[in-house]
Amino acid sequence: MSILRFSLASLALSWSLACLADTGVYAFVDDQGGMYLSNVPDDQRYQVLIAPAVSPSETARESPVTLEKRRQYSAVVDQTAKRFGIEPALLHAVIAVESGYDPKAVSRRGAGGLMQLMPETAKRYGVANVFDPVDNLRGGAQYLAELLKMFENDLQLALAAYNAGEAAVLKYGKRIPPYRETTAYVLKVVGLYDKYRLSI
Repeated sequence: MSILRFSLASLALSWSLACLADTGVYAFVDDQGGMYLSNVPDDQRYQVLIAPAVSPSETARESPVTLEKRRQYSAVVDQTAKRFGIEPALLHAVIAVESGYDPKAVSRRGAGGLMQLMPETAKRYGVANVFDPVDNLRGGAQYLAELLKMFENDLQLALAAYNAGEAAVLKYGKRIPPYRETTAYVLKVVGLYDKYRLSI
């Protein structure tokens, strides 16, 4: 099983999210790649990542990834995770954020399948059909494993590269690119990863 290296911000992430969840979570990444979290958005660069807590009735109207969907793919996720030395919980977290477990999902940019592979990424890893869950998962897991190796098991950087491309992370000096989408993506995946590690 691979060992993931977390920065100080990573180690504090779960605690920060738990402490701020009731009032909402706001974040931004500065020009040097530093990530800032707060429940008081006192800088115009802050963007909403997690809205303030809502009532049970409001929560019930949301459509989170269900346990049933995770269970549907648990066997192939476990097998693929073992093959590439990645924790199953991490793959589940990426799938949940990327596609919500919809094997037919297609993004505005043309990424497809469970792990939302771009056409060039699918080609790079020999994925013949991005809508085949097994093939898609294999390609996505292989890519993620290579990113973890490239960034010395720094989970945040690997996830940022999965979202924005490794070139973007390298461009900003091996820091999370200051893109709102990428910042939100890293936080969401790490949050779910921490959650799933306790239940998967």
